[in-house]
Amino acid sequence: MKNIFLMLAAATLMFCGCKGNNEKVEAQPVAEEGAAVYMTESISPEALIKIYDALGVKAEGRVAVKISTGEAGGHNYLKPELIGDFVKHVNGKLVECNTAYAGKRMNTTDHLAVIDDHGFNAIGGVDIMDADGEIKIPVRDTTYMRYNIVGKNLQNYDCMINLAHFKGHQMGGFGGVLKNASIGVASRNGKTYIHTNGQSEDYTHLWDFIQPENQDKFLECMANAAAAVHDYFNGKVIYINVMNNMSIDCDCNGNPAAPELKDMGILASTDPVALDQACLDLVYQHQNAEGDDATSLKARIEKQHGIHTVEHAEKIGLGSRKYHIVKID
Repeated sequence: MKNIFLMLAAATLMFCGCKGNNEKVEAQPVAEEGAAVYMTESISPEALIKIYDALGVKAEGRVAVKISTGEAGGHNYLKPELIGDFVKHVNGKLVECNTAYAGKRMNTTDHLAVIDDHGFNAIGGVDIMDADGEIKIPVRDTTYMRYNIVGKNLQNYDCMINLAHFKGHQMGGFGGVLKNASIGVASRNGKTYIHTNGQSEDYTHLWDFIQPENQDKFLECMANAAAAVHDYFNGKVIYINVMNNMSIDCDCNGNPAAPELKDMGILASTDPVALDQACLDLVYQHQNAEGDDATSLKARIEKQHGIHTVEHAEKIGLGSRKYHIVKID
């Protein structure tokens, strides 16, 4: 019994940070596991600049700021009022590509009209990178893709800030920085190449090759294309997800479902895999309440097996699903 009491006393002293002779034990710092993902619960022009500065990585040279300009009729895309000061702060140029699906952003003339209507010309306009053609860049995984096909004007930039709106997606399950780098940077033909898992490069035949049984192949091609863009810039890419207006539908939908989940904040990292995983975890760990429900968004993600994009991105070495949150509020 005496030994038991001695053991308990020793354990108590150790727990209190002391040795048995009352000598203080210095606390040993615990190394954070995984990539750093910075987070603020504020969604404002000031918060966007603050989280970029907190990363401590400066975008230099000719800076491309990749966004989605949003389909005509839609209203959930990142608004110029939110991102304008940030674009000026990094001395960047907004960039986007035309769509492969039929809509108001399928050709450059109509797309420019949408850009103007959505207010982006008031903050410097948008470079439609495939307006004058496309180029092919190398990929890591040649299982389905021999290359990635991106807008030609990508070669006019030295680095990229991937400024994504995190939300659901009809085909990918969810859209974050991985989708914004893959489908978003791809030309019309490049989008087709990804969506058809390397079976077609002709956007006029987009729907001829898309089959439900090929869903995981498509998701793997998205991860692969995102890695290709990351590699093109030799890793000089900063990734930011804005978790607001989180409809189950993408900004490419001109009539998206109303968001059922309240805004969560802005997250940023130099690791796109960790960043998208962190945002997914916030959705899945969310405690539902009236008017603030993640059920539909989770169902959309699961229906399309959206997690597989993140899984494959980690598999090909684009980043790690392990991360730690650094709150800057």
